[in-house]
Amino acid sequence: FTGNYIDVQINFTSFWEKPPLFIWIQALSFKIFGINEFAARFPNALVGIASLLFIYNIGKKYFCEKFAFIWIFAYFGSILPHFYFKSGIIDPWFNLFIFSGLFFIIDFLSSKRKNKISLILSAILIGLATLTKGPVALLIFGITVFILFFIRKFKIKLKFSDILIFAGIFTVVGGFWFILQMISGNYSVIQDFIVYQIRLFQTKDAGHGGFFGYHFVVLLFGVFPASIFSLKYYRQIYSDTGKQKMLKQAFVILFWTVLILFTIVKTKIVHYSSLAYFPLTFIAAYSILKTTTGEYKKSKFISGLLIFFGIILGAVVIAIQYIGQNTQKIISQITVKDPFALANLQAEANWSGWEMLIGIFLIIGITVSVIFIKKNYLLKVFVIFIVTGIFINLNMLFIVPKIEKYSQNAAIEFIKKHSEEDAYIETFGYKSYAHLFYGKRKNKPNKNTYFICKITKEQEFINSHPDFIKLYSKNGFCFFKETDVFD
Repeated sequence: FTGNYIDVQINFTSFWEKPPLFIWIQALSFKIFGINEFAARFPNALVGIASLLFIYNIGKKYFCEKFAFIWIFAYFGSILPHFYFKSGIIDPWFNLFIFSGLFFIIDFLSSKRKNKISLILSAILIGLATLTKGPVALLIFGITVFILFFIRKFKIKLKFSDILIFAGIFTVVGGFWFILQMISGNYSVIQDFIVYQIRLFQTKDAGHGGFFGYHFVVLLFGVFPASIFSLKYYRQIYSDTGKQKMLKQAFVILFWTVLILFTIVKTKIVHYSSLAYFPLTFIAAYSILKTTTGEYKKSKFISGLLIFFGIILGAVVIAIQYIGQNTQKIISQITVKDPFALANLQAEANWSGWEMLIGIFLIIGITVSVIFIKKNYLLKVFVIFIVTGIFINLNMLFIVPKIEKYSQNAAIEFIKKHSEEDAYIETFGYKSYAHLFYGKRKNKPNKNTYFICKITKEQEFINSHPDFIKLYSKNGFCFFKETDVFD
């Protein structure tokens, strides 16, 4: 730690891609628990608990306790939302701030008494979202609220003084770090930040491109089974109260705003559409609730889709296990144009063979639930989400660690091995933070200097770094050491 919390740094250079709130939170976790993987993921575990408690309270306040529990099951029992809070990425905090900020402004607008506390909380939360990841928070919030006003023909009552209160609080909270940078004279950091935000919309950053419908597919498969249940949301329910209707409208608008916005954005990364998990699971919970009350009819089409997607996802796990156990045989029979990917597949992941049972469990669990639990629809739904939740955790315990063996494992092993040395470890030709985190980088002269590159960049590195010799290659990575420091 440099102790300089205003000028956030990565690798001892100013980091201007994101505002610093999440970095501050993670730094606090490191201070408490030490610099390790648990500390890196602990903040998102906390925000995961907070998210579930928050959606439970929304569901109970606006609908009923049954709806609240359905929503929790829909969120916790769907694939990507479940994985999400076990990560160390920035988005769980960013998304909760935006979603809760939107909820409180809807709570304010739909209330006859116009409770200023909800307005103030909304401004603070959207400000914190901006302080977490930038002005895209205000953009998403602003588009959603504007469209809500538009479809309601601007009949929602809002005083000019309320706008001023919101704007004032948002500016102070959301602009806090930017104001500190201006006071410190770091105008270049703000300029670089703005240029970076514009580039994300216009170009495929860091090679993260994708086809036009990328996020549609991510949400359909990644938020299974909630995504399938949400397809039943197709007609107006007249028994809903005015506040329920406004909340539904806002969440549906939020979903489409996120989906369309990040479909337009050139950079395609899975977690870019993760804010849609909240409204998508809400829609699923609403559809399930209305089916239990008889306001929506039970659908054989939805039942068929649940089985179909369950079979696909289960088959994927079975295929992964088969490929992992028969890698050499498969490689000998196909032509792989990417030598790095081919070398990755040479890693020893120690597949036992029984991992395919995880996929079979999902297929049988979903199929049996759909076909044989007919009388109690809610029980069927809960069993489906429980089966998926177990499937997710089994994958995290037994499949994900093996898949990681094929990615950066060889590089991380090398970094950890030399992390206690007085050594400087760097990558060449690809972007990674692994050497910074696991290598325990210190901002001081080092005795030994190591470089890691992919085998596709090996000759380029040798040509540009004649003072280094190759130590060895493993699973697609080459490892070099500076020659003049050898004992």
